[in-house]
Amino acid sequence: MVWWHVVLTVLVSYMFGNISIARIISNKKHKDVTKLGSGNPGTTNMLRNFGFKIGLLNFILDITKGVIPTLAALLIFKSTAYAYIAGLSVIVGHIYPVVFKFKGGKGIASMLGVFLVTNPIATLIVIAIAAISWLCFEYGSVASFLCVTALTVIEGFRAKSVANGEENIVCVLLFSIFLITWWAHRSNIERLLVGREGKVSLIKKTKKMLKQRGDVEGEK
Repeated sequence: MVWWHVVLTVLVSYMFGNISIARIISNKKHKDVTKLGSGNPGTTNMLRNFGFKIGLLNFILDITKGVIPTLAALLIFKSTAYAYIAGLSVIVGHIYPVVFKFKGGKGIASMLGVFLVTNPIATLIVIAIAAISWLCFEYGSVASFLCVTALTVIEGFRAKSVANGEENIVCVLLFSIFLITWWAHRSNIERLLVGREGKVSLIKKTKKMLKQRGDVEGEK
């Protein structure tokens, strides 16, 4: 590895992670997501306060935010290690954005974007399983834990075959992604343990969106 390549990858990816999609969308709605619900500028809080459609849009754009620097690093340096350096940096930038006084989201959607680049099939399967978990139990945080744990473990087992001699570096980066995303959810863990974690029903949000769409079409 070339040190200045690493520094450049970290800085660019971190600043890319500072882009707060939730803040941008909520500002367009003339509201501040950080003052609504849990105050977290992330998908679950956007879903809770703005509905399924806006929540899904936020989720997709945050995933894209993880994809772009990770894919760029992989294509430029032809290295899985560099891809994960970019991925970890964009996640850190999302969770601790310097432009917002280090108050960001929890990094799950951006993390999924990282893994969509390095292992798209496994990531899509894990997303599907996590979505089913969310539908069944209505806890977005549990779905998040499932995603990050499953994907970091899967990629850890694959490291030797895909890292081209840099598997130790890749494993450290994967473990760092695991730690920082779990740490970002520490308040959720506390609430789950005492039975105070808020639920968000994807089914109810979807039905509400479809009903509103039907009402609008009925008015036409």
